[in-house]
Amino acid sequence: MRRSRHITPASHSSDVHDGEPSPADSLRYLVHLPNDYETDPDRLWPLVLFLHGAGERGSDVDLAAVHGPPRLADAGHEFPFILVTPQCPESSQWVAELTTLSVLLDEVAAAHRIDPARVAVTGLSMGGFGTWSLAVRYPDRFAAIAPICGGLWMQSAAPIRALPTWAFHGDADDVVPISATEQIVAELRSLDADVRFTRYAGVGHDSWTETYANPELYSWLLSHRQNNHDTERAAP
Repeated sequence: MRRSRHITPASHSSDVHDGEPSPADSLRYLVHLPNDYETDPDRLWPLVLFLHGAGERGSDVDLAAVHGPPRLADAGHEFPFILVTPQCPESSQWVAELTTLSVLLDEVAAAHRIDPARVAVTGLSMGGFGTWSLAVRYPDRFAAIAPICGGLWMQSAAPIRALPTWAFHGDADDVVPISATEQIVAELRSLDADVRFTRYAGVGHDSWTETYANPELYSWLLSHRQNNHDTERAAP
């Protein structure tokens, strides 16, 4: 996959300097494009937004690729989707950046051939919290979500009752207790939501390495499509 660096909003690009904190309401981010992205200029591609954990915050966007799908892409794995990896500023957290993440998605969609019916979000730890919160804020933006060892702060999951969800958590997690995910899953199941929950027995906070190494996760994410979009020549 081909990797490039960007700033959102694009109008702030000249204000962002290497090694310096990002201005308020701005995010550095990486885009990984499939190697055959240019083969068919009419082809639309699924998009997966990945949200990193608290340890990867800062002003060096390469840190955002330490774990998860961007790490695999940098190592040579070819994904059949466009991968977008923003970096959260050092003094912030994803639940405070939801509006900026929405702007980022708008800008990526304007700059690339994105299938609007096949946009998914996944994240780990702080990024798991961000995944839940972003979906609750913008439930109509996504076809599926996969939060890992995250949770919700004083929010109901009811807005995503119709959104396919696959959550993951280790039952020995001593950083974010598994109850944070259990409570959300219980609420969604009470609403007859389409929710899967993978509980890793004896696994601590790092429940993401096994999750992102599982090809079934990506097949599941790509299997979902929103019904409120009409698109043509989308990637399989």
